Amino acid sequence: MSEAAMDLSAEFLAIAACPACHAKFAVDYDRSELVCTSATCGLTYPVEDGIPVLLVDQARGTL
Repeated sequence: MSEAAMDLSAEFLAIAACPACHAKFAVDYDRSELVCTSATCGLTYPVEDGIPVLLVDQARGTL
């Protein structure tokens, strides 16, 4: 999915935080995911049809 297809607003990204640890997100456009920037958490959340799924039980661990 391309950056345009994810279409997450700058306003959303400015306020969005990881539900597990409250750290900010980085965006992985190639995998259509929001990636927690915390070194101790590191969960990734899928973006499906342009909508972030911010449920911890559906997040993927990267650590």
